[in-house]
Amino acid sequence: MGRAEGNRKVNGTEGERVPPLPTCVKFQLVSKMNKDAQMRAAINQKLIETGERERLKELLRAKLIECGWKDQLKAHCKEVIKEKGLEHVTVDDLVAEITPKGRALVPDSVKKELLQRIRTFLAQHASL
Repeated sequence: MGRAEGNRKVNGTEGERVPPLPTCVKFQLVSKMNKDAQMRAAINQKLIETGERERLKELLRAKLIECGWKDQLKAHCKEVIKEKGLEHVTVDDLVAEITPKGRALVPDSVKKELLQRIRTFLAQHASL
C-alpha cells in the first residue's frame, strides 16, 4: 500500500492521482461529525447532571485498583524513570510512554462492565 501525500497517492515508483471527495460528500461527513459531537456533548451533559459520570469514574477507579492495574502502571513508571534517569524524564514524556501500556492493561472484563453500565444509562435516558 502506498502513502497519501495531499491528493497524490505514492506507490513507490509512480504516483497515481486520487480524486478529491465531492463537495456533497464532504458536507455529509462534516454534518455527521457535527451530529456525533452534539450527541456526545448531550450524553456527557446528562451523565454529569445525573451524577452518573462520577459514579462511573469511581467504579472504574475501584476496578482498576482491584485488578492490580494501578500497581502495574506505577511499576512501569518506575522502570521508565530508572531507565531514562529522573533528570531526563518530563511528566509529558512519562505520560506518552505509559499511556499505550496503560490502555492495553485494562482488563476486558472492566471495559465490558463499564460499557454495559453506559448502555444501561443510555437505555434509561433514551430521549437523548
